Amino acid sequence: MYSHIKQPELLPYGKIREDLFRPLSGLTKKYFLAILIPLLVILFGAYAWSVQLRYGMGVTGLQRPVFWGFYIVDFVFWIGISHAGTLISAILRLTDAGWRKPITRAAEAITVFALMIGGLFPIIHLGRAWRFYWLMPYPNSRLLWPNFRSPLLWDLTAICAYVTGSVIFLYLPLIPDMAQLAEHNTPWRRKLYSALSLGWTGSDKEWHALERAMKLMAGIILAVAVSVHTIVAWDFAMAIAPMWHSTIFGPYFVVGAIFSGLAGLMIVMALIRKLMGLELYLTRHHFDNLAKLLLMMSVLWLYFTLAEHITAWYGNDPSEMVVFGARTRTRFAYLFWLMVFVNFVVPFILLGIRKLRSITTGVIASFGILLGMFLERYIIVVPTLSNTRLPAATSGFYAPSWVELAITAATFAGMIVLYLIFSKLFPIIAVWEFKPHAQEDEG
Repeated sequence: MYSHIKQPELLPYGKIREDLFRPLSGLTKKYFLAILIPLLVILFGAYAWSVQLRYGMGVTGLQRPVFWGFYIVDFVFWIGISHAGTLISAILRLTDAGWRKPITRAAEAITVFALMIGGLFPIIHLGRAWRFYWLMPYPNSRLLWPNFRSPLLWDLTAICAYVTGSVIFLYLPLIPDMAQLAEHNTPWRRKLYSALSLGWTGSDKEWHALERAMKLMAGIILAVAVSVHTIVAWDFAMAIAPMWHSTIFGPYFVVGAIFSGLAGLMIVMALIRKLMGLELYLTRHHFDNLAKLLLMMSVLWLYFTLAEHITAWYGNDPSEMVVFGARTRTRFAYLFWLMVFVNFVVPFILLGIRKLRSITTGVIASFGILLGMFLERYIIVVPTLSNTRLPAATSGFYAPSWVELAITAATFAGMIVLYLIFSKLFPIIAVWEFKPHAQEDEG
């Protein structure tokens, strides 16, 4: 009946609400299978962590002098993915970009889930995880404060602030939809949605208050997100280590975070569009705009990568040139050039040439970007630690053990499970955002 209508805003509001609330009902065999396989991966990752807790960090591939490995790479990677919601939702909400409406909630959910996953790694990397309370910045019974020079303390403090703001930022736009879902639903869902809607009635006063709160949180969360990934960059830049001790690391990490976040969002949106049958609401126009943003971030990423390495090459410091050579010519060269290929060459071709740019090529480029950004974090961490600047120290070789690989795989499975659960409890597209522009058709 509505196949000839190209824009969702032209549909009756009742039709929009029906389409977007439909994925919440019914649990199919495909859904159970989709959630079962990642759950098995998570259980295996939990077993691997239990082995680490029982036998110590010796079961990992970490050894002198490489004491940072996959766990820190995973930490930086997931904190970077969390910037998807910050860019798409916060910036575009503040600028009142109309095309953002169908994708903001999916982006905000990525932010919260990625932070939940990334926030585990300071504790996992701690080894003795039961002593995580020493990372909290408060005085204990002996009036001893934590070591404020510890990067773990910086990370945990920043993540706690970021995840708190992100949950609020995700929750506020959910309130009007929760009120609608509470009207007609199963008893347990009705109780859940009624509690979450906070007695929302939809009065003008409530709408004005909600709009002000969302704009305020958008500004706050944007500032917090930039500061958080700058703090993550300080984990490296504050250390006097080759190729780390640089003032460029702050903006470099922020650009990389937004780059990987956009790629993650592109993949999630394509899956949502296909599996939930939301082709009418997630159109090629949205993917085209995301592709242009990805292309812009790819060029920015190349600029910062070149600036980092050209500065080291021009300075010709012996300790830095050892790491520079390991990255670009010897042990880690194949990873470095693969990173450049999937982070710049592939997006530049698939997204830069208009005839090639499509949803499929955008997803292909995004998978490559996620691989490239994971490699980038690995290349930042491991070569520097493998080639120490101290002549008395010996260089080392690092390779992740099965424990690290299993825990890493479990984090990706965790993102899938969290997203599947969220998509069955809450509409993945904000229904109320279409109401002011839709035709009222409640009958």
